[in-house]
Amino acid sequence: MSKDLRLEDWDRSDPDPWLALMMDRSLPIDPEAKRALLRDQRSRSRQFLLPFARPIARLSIIGAQLLHTISPNWPHAPKLLHRTIAYGMRHFLTPDANRLILRHFHLGSQILRFIADNATPGFQPELWPMRPRRIDDVRDDLFLRHDLNIYNFLIALNAELDRRGGSIGRVEALNFSAIEDEIALDPLPSGRFNVIDLQTAIELYTPAYALLLTDRDFWRATNSLQLDETIGLYVARLTGEEKHLALVVNGHPMVPHSTLRAGFRLVLHGLSTELLHGFLRELKARHAQPPVASG
Repeated sequence: MSKDLRLEDWDRSDPDPWLALMMDRSLPIDPEAKRALLRDQRSRSRQFLLPFARPIARLSIIGAQLLHTISPNWPHAPKLLHRTIAYGMRHFLTPDANRLILRHFHLGSQILRFIADNATPGFQPELWPMRPRRIDDVRDDLFLRHDLNIYNFLIALNAELDRRGGSIGRVEALNFSAIEDEIALDPLPSGRFNVIDLQTAIELYTPAYALLLTDRDFWRATNSLQLDETIGLYVARLTGEEKHLALVVNGHPMVPHSTLRAGFRLVLHGLSTELLHGFLRELKARHAQPPVASG
């Protein structure tokens, strides 16, 4: 199986579904991120390893949660968790998987800043910085802090809106300074063992998340995924556009999903973030165009 999806490889009698998705332009996603995601999704790792990894991972999550039923606050080793994740990323994940993981923190941070810039001008909630350039940046509790940022952002933003006596509504002159077109990353490892795809890696990491964080930390992390809907609604109210909401699949945070599907929902969360950021990039480009003079 070739790594690249090329139009010259199109066989009309046996069209490649991945090539069709690559050619499709219905989704507002960065072209490089899209290529990385599709290459990763069509890999042999996802095809042959994921079906075995997923049930084992979910049984491991059940075991970890049974342990935390007895001991909700032990084990608690976030440093070990993040060092383990960083080690796995460096030695076993594909460059595409690592690129998508590191991009995600940048995009999420930009989206939150866009919302604050427009909903509460002059006020930015105090959050952990999320601009990793290399895999070692993950070691600094990056995943855990990412989850904390989302909840702290929602609390601080709405507290500020309450203080001002305002609400999130449509903004005519949107501030797009937070939305960047390029994400700068250092070169990523591409050794002989860097073959595990993003989805399989997430399924394998999730049991470690369940075991090495407290019960409360794991519950909060998995249910933060459903806040995609909340963030999407904020953007819709600010921009006056709602078409991107159809792309949100991790909805209804007041009715949490089972933590057993956290790995799959985390992949969807990453895709939802890419699509929302892509939508804002398109909107930024549209607003930058001079108005067409009426004749």
